[in-house]
Amino acid sequence: MLAKVANFIPEGGIWMNTQRPEWNDANNALVGNGVSMVTLYYLRRFMVYFQDVLASTEHQEVLISDELLNCFNRMNATLSESRSMTSGRISNAQRRSILDGLGIAASEFRQKIYQENFSGHKSPLKLKDLSAFVDVALEHLEHSIKANKRSDGLYHAYNLMTVEPNGGIEITELPEMLEGQVAVLSSGLLNSAESLEVLDALKASALFRDDQYSYVLYPNKSLPRFLDKNNIDPKALAGSKLLTQLVEEKHGDIVTQDCLGGFHFNGNLHNVNALRAALSALPDAYESLVTSEQKQIEAIYEGIFNHKSFTGRSGTFFGYEGLGSIYWHMVSKLRLAAFEVTKSAVEQANAPELVGQLFNHYFEINAGIGAHKSPELYGAFPTDPYSHTPGGKGAQQPGMTGQVKEDLLCRFGELGVRVSSGQLHFDRALMHREEFLTEGATFDYVDVKQQWQTIELTAESLVYTVCQVPIVHKRGDQAAIEITLTDGRTERVDGLTLSRELSSKIFRRSA
Repeated sequence: MLAKVANFIPEGGIWMNTQRPEWNDANNALVGNGVSMVTLYYLRRFMVYFQDVLASTEHQEVLISDELLNCFNRMNATLSESRSMTSGRISNAQRRSILDGLGIAASEFRQKIYQENFSGHKSPLKLKDLSAFVDVALEHLEHSIKANKRSDGLYHAYNLMTVEPNGGIEITELPEMLEGQVAVLSSGLLNSAESLEVLDALKASALFRDDQYSYVLYPNKSLPRFLDKNNIDPKALAGSKLLTQLVEEKHGDIVTQDCLGGFHFNGNLHNVNALRAALSALPDAYESLVTSEQKQIEAIYEGIFNHKSFTGRSGTFFGYEGLGSIYWHMVSKLRLAAFEVTKSAVEQANAPELVGQLFNHYFEINAGIGAHKSPELYGAFPTDPYSHTPGGKGAQQPGMTGQVKEDLLCRFGELGVRVSSGQLHFDRALMHREEFLTEGATFDYVDVKQQWQTIELTAESLVYTVCQVPIVHKRGDQAAIEITLTDGRTERVDGLTLSRELSSKIFRRSA
C-alpha cells in the first residue's frame, strides 16, 4: 500500500514509473509519463477493506523496522499537512509538493536498504496511527476520483504528467478507456445512481461496439497515413529563424524540405532527446539561435509527434488488444463490477426503477459475452475462452484467460450463493426468470458419499449443488427453506439463511 501511495500524484493517479507498471500491458509505453487512475480506484477499494480489518482487530500495535516506520511517519505527515488541499482544485505547485513529500520519503527508504540493509531494530507502530493514515489517504484518493469525472459522465483511466520549467506538475488526460469505468465502478465510492450514470454513459460512448453488443478497450480511430506524418506547419517554420536558416542553407540534420515544398524534421530524430543532441551538434555559427529558440523548436517537434501520449499497441495496432478490439477479460471485469453495484443497490433497498436499470445493464453486458452468442457471431466455439475480438474478425487467441475467474464469480452471484459469518444465505434478487425450467426434468449428481443420485424436478424450478448438496429453487412468493436430512426427516426455516451449524455440515460435506 505504501509503495502505491508513494507514487500518488494528486488529481492524476498513481505514477507509472516501473518497468511493469500496470495490468494492461497494451498501455505500458506510458512508463515515466503515465499516471494511472485505474490503480488509484482499486487502491481506494483496498483501503476501505483495510479499514474494516483494522477496526475488527484487538491488537493495539505491531512491530515494524525502524526504517519502514520512519518512511511511514514522513508519508503520513505529508498527507496530513496537505489535507486541506482536498477541498478544491490543487495547483501544479501543490501537486509537486505532495508528490515530493511522499516520493522522497520512499526513495530514501529504498536507497538506505539497498546501500546499508536493515538495521534489525524494530519499533511499535500503533494501529490507531495506521488507521488515521488510511483515513487521510482516502480523503486524498477520493478527491482525485471526483476530479477525474469527465463531462460525458465517464471517468479518466490514465493521465499524463509533465514537469513544468518552474517545477510544478501539470496533468493532462488521455482518451476514455473501458478500464477506467470498470475500476471506478469497482472502487466502491459511487452510489447506485452514480454507478448507473457511468453505465448509461458507457453504453452511449464510443466504447460500445454494436456488432458484438459489447465494449472495446479504447475508442477506435483512423491512424494517419504515412505521408500525413512529420509535416511541419509552414507558419511554425517561418516563426523560427533557426529552422528557416537551416532550410535556406540546406542543412538537413534538423529539418529538410521535400520536392513539393513541404517541411519535415530529419527522419533519424527518434525523440526529443535526439533533437536536442542534433541542435547542440550544430556549428558554432548557430549557437545563439539554438539558445534562444531551443524550447520553441522542441515544442514544434512534440506538437507533431506527441511522444508523451504514446501508449503502445493500444494506440497503433488493430489486433492484439489494440484499436477496435474487445478484450474479453475486461468485459467480464465490467460484468462483475455491474453485478457488485446491482447487488449493493438491492441490499440498500434503492428505488425499484433504479435497481431495474442496473439489472438491465448487467444482463446486457452478460448477453454480449461469447458464451451467449452463436458461433457465427462469436467466430469460434462460444464456450471456449478467447483473448480478444478485433474489428472485422472473430474471436482470436484461444486460451484460459483471467476472464474465467470473473465469469465464475458472476455465476455464483446470479445464483445467489452467499456466505457471511459462516452461514449460507441464498439471495434470489439476481435470478433471471429464464433460468427456471419450463417443464419437468431429472437432475443427476454425485452426493457426499460419492454415489450417483437423481432428483425429479418440476416446472418453475432450478437446481445446482453446493459442496455436493443439491439446492433446489422453486418460484414462489414465500421466502423459506425446506431441508431434507439424510434420515428422511425435513425441517423448515423461515427466510433464506441456514444456521451456522447446518452451514458448517454442508461445507464439511458431512450433511
